[in-house]
Amino acid sequence: MRVAFTQKFILLYLLLSISTAAHSQVKLPRLISDGMVLQRDTETKLWGWAKPGEEVRLSFKQKDYRTTTGPDGRWTMQLPPQQAGGPYDMTFAASNRITLTNILFGDVWICSGQSNMELTMDRVQDTYPDAIAKTNYPNIRQFEIPDRYDFKQEKQDVEAGEWLPATTQNIRKFSAVAFFFAEEIHNRYKVPVGLINAALGGSPAEAWISEGALKKFPTPYQELQKFKDDALIARIEADDQKASQAWYSKLNETDEGKKNNWAAADLNDSDWAQMAIPGYWADGPLGQVNGVVWFRKEINVPKSMVGKEAKLMLGRIVDADEVYLNGKLVGTTSYQYPPRRYMLPANALKEGKNTLAVRVINNSGRGGFIPDKPYDITVGGLALDLKGNWKYKLGTTMEPAPGQTFVRWKPTGLYNGMIAPLTDLSIKGVLWYQGESNTKNPGEYASLMETLIADWRTQWGQGNFPFIYVQLANLNEANKTPVESNWAALRQAQLDNLAIPNTGMAVAMDLGEWNDIHPLNKRDVGLRLALQARKLAYGDKAVVASGPLFQSMQVQGNKVTLSFTDIGKGLLAKGDKPLSGFAIAGTDGRFVWAKAEIRKNKVVVWSDAVANPTTVRYAWADNPEGANLYNKEGLPASPFEAKLDTSTSSK
Repeated sequence: MRVAFTQKFILLYLLLSISTAAHSQVKLPRLISDGMVLQRDTETKLWGWAKPGEEVRLSFKQKDYRTTTGPDGRWTMQLPPQQAGGPYDMTFAASNRITLTNILFGDVWICSGQSNMELTMDRVQDTYPDAIAKTNYPNIRQFEIPDRYDFKQEKQDVEAGEWLPATTQNIRKFSAVAFFFAEEIHNRYKVPVGLINAALGGSPAEAWISEGALKKFPTPYQELQKFKDDALIARIEADDQKASQAWYSKLNETDEGKKNNWAAADLNDSDWAQMAIPGYWADGPLGQVNGVVWFRKEINVPKSMVGKEAKLMLGRIVDADEVYLNGKLVGTTSYQYPPRRYMLPANALKEGKNTLAVRVINNSGRGGFIPDKPYDITVGGLALDLKGNWKYKLGTTMEPAPGQTFVRWKPTGLYNGMIAPLTDLSIKGVLWYQGESNTKNPGEYASLMETLIADWRTQWGQGNFPFIYVQLANLNEANKTPVESNWAALRQAQLDNLAIPNTGMAVAMDLGEWNDIHPLNKRDVGLRLALQARKLAYGDKAVVASGPLFQSMQVQGNKVTLSFTDIGKGLLAKGDKPLSGFAIAGTDGRFVWAKAEIRKNKVVVWSDAVANPTTVRYAWADNPEGANLYNKEGLPASPFEAKLDTSTSSK
């Protein structure tokens, strides 16, 4: 008995000793890891955890640094400013030792916002094949912050992540906008660039603001308090999942195409109707129905395309799809935004007749195939065009799918989970691409962003570091007459935010796609962000970083003279076409298209239909097609609204 008791006591003592030793070991945040990029030319804070009151030592460049952990077990130490360069090693020691390798000093940029910042090089691989195939920038590195929210507390560390260099092996994982920005900065200034990708698709600005700063916005602040209830979140997510599962179960059970294998290559589809692809079935005999519609098309494949890998492009489909070739599933996508790019193995195509079948699931709205996208099969330089008539048949009709509560987008959650763990790291500045999710209430956006920028600068404690953002790109079909536009109103809010010190804006209203909220031209966005960085962060006083920005207006009779800043070498109407995109209104607030001319680097606007103009708008639409005011450096003017009593600069 006594021997057994003694053995148990010894075992317990050993376990406690091991536990204490493990707790006392020095631990580093995931950002402080192999391959990291630290900010040059400023004091560098390093931090971590160990046993309370324990000494932590650092060896770096043949010098030793020491600190002691506080009562909470946290320690920090400061390195003196370091010049750009590397690679270096660092060794941290307490009761254990951690050696980090391949460390660089350069410029660190936080890259945040929603999906257009998050969107990876993989998504734009067909637009930039050379970048995918040939990129080799070992001194451009990205750390991707895992998607995470927390409504109760600011997280001290991120859950996962590693520093990856921009090589062919890793480039597909990089934010496309951030990579093209970094490439320009790295090539121009010959310094390492670290990108911290902390973005989440669909997120509104209020999700990225700390709780303390959010208090000035009562509605989102109260919503934050509500979502501190874990039981509420669990109920919402369970209810959403249950409703979604029920909807899809019914859809699959009632889909005649699933039950009768309408994907089969030898199916007799002679009685199916025909529809031109791309297009929406709501425009045809089916009308506005949700559910499943099956599409089939026979294609004739020449012998020269057989026995080789092929790429099947089906544009974009609303909302989800399953694609079959000769009866075999070759790809599926669960939501509407990704490009449908399906790689076919060498044995997939056969000479002569082949059959494509596409099962389209539409949750709500207009289902179908998005126009002005690629629809083809390619093998090397050969292509089979898939546009034209397809056969189709309704599989099942459903009520619109139940809505989802996107808990991850609720106020402050993303700040706590994805930004708070970063604020001890010295940075060069912030790149921000967001706003699409706030277009339902654009009137509040300027105040939200003013708060967010001030909040982040306070949390980092580095003063007014550069905060550079992308103005919303063009989207949706162009309007034939002047209209109200929430997208334009939000662009105006973004323009107004240039009044905040050390901010810059990359105009993108000419870089979007009318049919895609995720335009593929990410290189020019990155380059325009880099122009702003050259001016704000790198002190290049000669660079023209922006297109024309509205400054003031003067009214004489029925004509309005507009003055601009950032005109560079002068104003021009791009494309050698008459200046367009201007609308004018009088006291009745009714806008009409206006004539406009450039005179001595100012713009004169008028309409014979408006005798006493009070308001001028430029590029005021979701998609301001045809707006062509630029400077001679090739940068577009920002959209704006100017009123008679507006005489101060917007910048």
